[in-house]
Amino acid sequence: MHKTTEYKSFSLPNFFKKQKIVLTLLILSLVFIAFFVLFITFSSAGTPQVKLGNEVLLESYLYLIEGKRVGVITNQTGVDSRGGSFIDNLLATHRVKLMALFAPEHGLDGKAKAGAQVNSYIHPLYDIPVYSLYGSYRTPTQEMLSSIEVLLFDIQDIGARTYTYMSTLQYCMVAAQKYNKSIIVLDRPNPLGGIIVEGPVLEDNFKSFLGVDNLPMAHGMTAGELAQFYNRKIGADLIVIPMEGYHREMTFLETGLPFVQTSPNIPDIFSLYGYMATGMGEGTGVFQREQFLWVGGKGLDSAQYAEMLNRAGLPGVCYIPEDRETAGGARLDIYDPSVFNPAKSGIYALAYAFMLGDFKVPESTPGNISMFDKVMGTDKIGLFLEKKTPPEEIIAYYTPQLEKFRVERENYLIPLYQSPDY
Repeated sequence: MHKTTEYKSFSLPNFFKKQKIVLTLLILSLVFIAFFVLFITFSSAGTPQVKLGNEVLLESYLYLIEGKRVGVITNQTGVDSRGGSFIDNLLATHRVKLMALFAPEHGLDGKAKAGAQVNSYIHPLYDIPVYSLYGSYRTPTQEMLSSIEVLLFDIQDIGARTYTYMSTLQYCMVAAQKYNKSIIVLDRPNPLGGIIVEGPVLEDNFKSFLGVDNLPMAHGMTAGELAQFYNRKIGADLIVIPMEGYHREMTFLETGLPFVQTSPNIPDIFSLYGYMATGMGEGTGVFQREQFLWVGGKGLDSAQYAEMLNRAGLPGVCYIPEDRETAGGARLDIYDPSVFNPAKSGIYALAYAFMLGDFKVPESTPGNISMFDKVMGTDKIGLFLEKKTPPEEIIAYYTPQLEKFRVERENYLIPLYQSPDY
């Protein structure tokens, strides 16, 4: 009886009640830790880790432009590490004479549609000319530069050869050399990082405003490094003001810098990552939607297409089958930007679409290079696609030239950006 009484004194409901309390405390502790980690993450993300070239100029190298007549090539991305306008910061020094602004494709505010001509005008606040370099002229004229001693370049690139902001940089460097002007490039990160270099290298016969020099699709260089690369053929009076706190392995999120919409179809960092991964099929019927986060074409089987892309094992991305009216395709879930390779993913997306569907590559003629071949920088990729060549073979074809570029670009990289562990 005594043993039975002892057994009954152990209350099973009380036991579970205690366990429930312990479990509740454990869950609350985990929730607290999670919120603490998020707080630390967002607090550190709000503090810029990188000081941009425009800030370094004003803090350490203002003497380069002090008292001089200056023109600034910029747009809405020309901000400092906390989002403040570089133009306003420059004027606030009261130590330079701002004579004119020069705007690339999409205009000074970045709102004009891709390919739309932009007119020049007088700025309503600064009362100076805003010369469009994507209208009647792509290059500053002698008249535009007549009152200017020094050009400053401060525009955020997206790391793709075909994105025209860096073409504008090259054209301005040519004009600076021609009219005996200095040009200072205020450096900014390559948002794709400085490690991945990928895609076919542009051939001389396919140069255009979509590709002004012998670069691969993804070059892995900052604006300042590209300027140094361009200058091997130009010989301009060039100065690059480097960033502080930046290294090549950084993702854009790790810089702590604010992301400013670079153009109407690049509203955020994920559209920027998707640009080369989905937007290289110009004129073929393989197209992008959802601001470069969907790729496909009419007649494709979405499930089969996505399955092939996922089986390829492309790093940092997952493809989700998704139909769009009569077109089949896949939505990109870019879950690890640090290893995602946009240009290689774009080659796979094109090659598999051609293998599965009925698409045609626009043909170039001696007097008219197709937009597709301008994007690729060669006509060889189109020939491979027409033959339904697997992506591995296409990549194997352009890799030797890509490796030569890797070696050459080492001469123009900024040593300050090398990670201590790289």
